[in-house]
Amino acid sequence: MDKKVTEKQIQWYPGHMFKSIREIKEKLKLMDLVMILLDARLPLSSMNPDILKIVKHKPILILFNKMDLADTNILNEHMSYYEKNGFAGLKIDAQSQINTNKIHEKAQSVIKEKLDRNKSKGLLERPIRTMILGIPNVGKSTLINALSGKKATKTGNKPGVTKAQQWIKLGSNFELLDTPGVLWPKFGDRKVGYHLAVTGAIKDDIIPMDDVCHYALLFLKEYYPKRLLDKYEIPLDMYDYLEMLDQIGKQRGALLKGAEIDYDRVYHIILTDIRNKALGGLSFDRF
Repeated sequence: MDKKVTEKQIQWYPGHMFKSIREIKEKLKLMDLVMILLDARLPLSSMNPDILKIVKHKPILILFNKMDLADTNILNEHMSYYEKNGFAGLKIDAQSQINTNKIHEKAQSVIKEKLDRNKSKGLLERPIRTMILGIPNVGKSTLINALSGKKATKTGNKPGVTKAQQWIKLGSNFELLDTPGVLWPKFGDRKVGYHLAVTGAIKDDIIPMDDVCHYALLFLKEYYPKRLLDKYEIPLDMYDYLEMLDQIGKQRGALLKGAEIDYDRVYHIILTDIRNKALGGLSFDRF
């Protein structure tokens, strides 16, 4: 694999994201707290370090979304890591609305001191103002729809669906400013790019599918070999990438004329199975 080519290919930073960063800075002073939405499968790779620097002086609630797609034990390790670093956290699944009803209460607990201070001063209670930040395709629109009880934003399974900011009422005492997903201009670690590509956070044409699946299969072979055996009948002693592709192609009938393997179909099978939990809960970020 050509490292230089791969690194060049994953520098993906659409123009609207520069504008989004500027607008986030401008609106931050209006916020009581900031909610950062992470992909529970990659709690480090889906954390934008640029955003963390911008909002570090505000109370922060980290929401670990798609909890049902993650490896629970590994996710708990990451939650403990963030909590040790002073961040409040909550595991959720926006799609099935698991724990989404706990977000408002959790947000209040994060800014409890401020709320108590305002009450002691006799100030009138006003809605809590927050913004939700996260990389593309992490589930922001789905979460907002769940919280508002209506289709407040356009959702989709393609990165970059949300392009503009909008205020959304989440009940009488909770207001949220939605923002487009923001990636950072350069990935310092190539693994971050692969993790985002495997889970669909960046578009499938950013990194060659062959490279993404190569990384994914070798990762699964190291950490989840039994699942590859159960799902694709890949022997525990098979480590050759091409042999694994061939095995999946034969087992799933991804064949061209003459029994030749249709590798494009195999790539699609692998990534679809990973993203749809056909291989069980997976966690790609490891300490």
